[in-house]
Amino acid sequence: MSKSISFLLQNTFNNRLDEATLNSVRAVAEEHTYPADAILCHQGERGHTFYVIVDGRVAAIQTLENGEERLLGVLKAGDYFGEMGLIDDTPRMATCLTLDETTVFEITEEVFDQLVEENPAVAHGITRQIVKHARTLDRLSIAELQQKNEALQKAYADLQAAQAKLVEKERLEHELELAADVQRNLLPGDLPQFPNYRFAAYLHPARQVGGDFYDVVELDDEHVALLIADVADKGFHAALFMAVTRTLFLQEGKHSLSPARVAQAVHQGMLDVARTDDSFVTAFYGVLHRPSGVLRYVRAGQERPLLIRPQQSITPLSGKGRFLGMMSDLSLEEYTVQLQPGDRLVLFSDGVPDAINAAGEHYSGERLQAFLKQHEQDDAASLVLNILNNVTQWSGQTPAFDDLTLLVMEVVERK
Repeated sequence: MSKSISFLLQNTFNNRLDEATLNSVRAVAEEHTYPADAILCHQGERGHTFYVIVDGRVAAIQTLENGEERLLGVLKAGDYFGEMGLIDDTPRMATCLTLDETTVFEITEEVFDQLVEENPAVAHGITRQIVKHARTLDRLSIAELQQKNEALQKAYADLQAAQAKLVEKERLEHELELAADVQRNLLPGDLPQFPNYRFAAYLHPARQVGGDFYDVVELDDEHVALLIADVADKGFHAALFMAVTRTLFLQEGKHSLSPARVAQAVHQGMLDVARTDDSFVTAFYGVLHRPSGVLRYVRAGQERPLLIRPQQSITPLSGKGRFLGMMSDLSLEEYTVQLQPGDRLVLFSDGVPDAINAAGEHYSGERLQAFLKQHEQDDAASLVLNILNNVTQWSGQTPAFDDLTLLVMEVVERK
């Protein structure tokens, strides 16, 4: 049931309205009842009505710049709103929404102005309400600013952390670039060439730096060393271990023409250098006697080189042996192959047969042999290029998982 307007207005303004004021307000105030979820005034719009709540509840909701809504408060019977827009003609600071069926007295701007001007009690009550609203807004604004400040500090801290990670990433990338330059410089430039023997090679690391390496070294007037190897790791650590292992092969190769003795010495040197047992190298190391065409070699876990002899089947070289640099009790057997004019010997890393295409299929050793049979007349340089093109076409856009290395020796026909 609706309350007496006189009682409500006196209660609203703390019993400071005289009888004449009450009578004037009673004469002009309009009573309206609204259902729940009715909007009585919109934020941002200019209003010309002063509301006194008789029954029900009204929520004052403010929409922030980011679109979020903030509840300023819930008004009940005896509370009023809408006075700010009538005092300074500013847009509504909030949207007022009924929470349930609500009855209000609505007073026009003209009556409101007269009421405030002629009755100090009304002016005092409204002033107190304005101050109360201002304090509420200040409190909410301060809380909002503190929240934004905390969010800003966190964002700044996150930005600093991201910047630090970026600097570290750039530093590591720069170091990898330097390591890649060093590694490229460690690999042989122009391979030695002889009247009856031609050599060609190619290396592409799966990352900026890799663990594969190769070499062709003239040991004396009659002997040439062939080397292809793969460090069982990727990235910077593999590059460092590759440099150490290649240096060991170069140094030990000067002391002996026996591939087995050289490989054993390299193995021991790796054990002396490495502090862990998780670094090892697969390798093929051979010593070619150029006048006779005899190649003596050891195979330490490396892919079997393929011998191409025109008009004959492709032959993988025999030989077995464990990788270098892990377990001390290593025994390597030395093997021999007699090369003939027209032969090609193809040495390759597992990055060739293990290359995959978009369907996840491996290039495979069988596919490599079939391709080599079709190109058995290619010279060393052409054979390297054709193998590379064939593997690349097979892989398409699939990223390489392992380093790809090729070393081809051609025995030139004597004329």
